[in-house]
Amino acid sequence: SSDGYFFPAAFAAALATIVVSLAVAYGLEALWLTIRLPHFVLAQLLAFGCMLALLWALPGLRIHLVPKRLRYQAAHANAMKQFLARNVHRTQARTGVLIFVSIAERYAEVVADSGIDAKVGQHVWDGVVRDLTQHAGDDRLADGFAKAIESVGAVLAEHFPVTAGDTNELDDHLVEI
Repeated sequence: SSDGYFFPAAFAAALATIVVSLAVAYGLEALWLTIRLPHFVLAQLLAFGCMLALLWALPGLRIHLVPKRLRYQAAHANAMKQFLARNVHRTQARTGVLIFVSIAERYAEVVADSGIDAKVGQHVWDGVVRDLTQHAGDDRLADGFAKAIESVGAVLAEHFPVTAGDTNELDDHLVEI
């Protein structure tokens, strides 16, 4: 997962607690039952505390309470962080490419350095991601990675053919974090 998502999930839990407690209060009023304000507030705090404990104990639950847009933002930020942390941007011709997949967020992205990005349109990388996610959806992630690597290699070979004296400046390997 690209983030712990505790605080966004806690916010969603707080909203759910408020909505449910108000619905219960209105339901009780419809039955001619009243709940005193201190008891109402105490019940809300207790329910929210239980929700926080549940979120703390079950981290896998958090991601399901966070909107897709926030999950994708966190995954994209992690992709950029990995691109820089792994020095993919330090090739001489600025042709480094990172194929990033976050399984928890169900997110994939191809991050290309400025040298290749100037020659290759985003639609090419979108096609690579589309194929990769299609394979992942069919529970064939390894095949998806192999196809993505092959596609990226073909794009690099087309726009940056190997010349005499070329060296591979980056490690060609899969990193799982």
